[in-house]
Amino acid sequence: MNNDLSKPIWSRLPVLVVTAFFCCLLWGSASPAIKIGYEMFDIGASDTASRILFAGSRFIIAGIMVIIFGSIISRKFLALKKESLKYVLILSCFQTILQYIFFYMALAYTSGVRGSIINAAGTFFSIFLAVYLFHFENMSAKKAVGSLLGFAGVVLIVSAGNLTSLSGSFSIQGEGAMLVAAFVNAFSGCFIKLFSAKEDPVVLSGYQFFFGGIVMVIIGLLLGGELHLMSVFSIPLLIYMAFISAGAYTLWGVLLKYNPVSHVTVLGFMNPVLGVLLSAIFLNEGSEALNALTIVSLLLVVLGIYVVNKPAKA
Repeated sequence: MNNDLSKPIWSRLPVLVVTAFFCCLLWGSASPAIKIGYEMFDIGASDTASRILFAGSRFIIAGIMVIIFGSIISRKFLALKKESLKYVLILSCFQTILQYIFFYMALAYTSGVRGSIINAAGTFFSIFLAVYLFHFENMSAKKAVGSLLGFAGVVLIVSAGNLTSLSGSFSIQGEGAMLVAAFVNAFSGCFIKLFSAKEDPVVLSGYQFFFGGIVMVIIGLLLGGELHLMSVFSIPLLIYMAFISAGAYTLWGVLLKYNPVSHVTVLGFMNPVLGVLLSAIFLNEGSEALNALTIVSLLLVVLGIYVVNKPAKA
């Protein structure tokens, strides 16, 4: 116990678990928040321009929040160095613009429960990209088994249990777009690892959110997008959605700084679980969340994430 108390507060097991849970709770609430936001801002499923405008507004605020939070933690203003601008622009393209254009499209055409499970495929996409494209690491039996389990869960939920036909269970705009979003997110994760050797990842994330959000707002406005405040909670919801990205990313980064990476990432198994639970609660998708197919798919994905990230025995 004394040894644990002598560690930095972020390295203590109870703090690690509670903070990781809070981050996953934030991330898990993203899908329900976006779908609720479509109603609060009167955005129809086919209104692509307004969806992009909605997402861009969120990420401009998120970028400002990350820079403020990071500056407070670092006790200095996190300014962007001129030579890091190219890294920020690349990340803006992948982590914000491309990923969330597809993510927001997907949630207009699929449920929060299905979206939360399918989006977890990014964990397994990132392994193959890190091994075979970026050459950051080698493939191991643990990673291969975990990835196969995870992908099995994703395939099961995408196919609705009918592996011979996707008819009626799969749409390009819904499940297809979510898979693309997960793949682009995996790419951005590898870019962050690559660029973090040359720039503070919090700086990279904050400024890429900000610049990516500006680009999305401009695109949305040029395409004729509009946001209608249909509730007094519309603006608070938008601010909360910005905090999802800013708060979770900043705290997760702090945990990675003070703990072994595998000890933090293994706790990511809570992400799809909380996404499904929150979708069931706030989107009235309880019947889908408690469906046997959904439960089996979720268990496979969670087990896959756990196996892939399980710390090796000393």
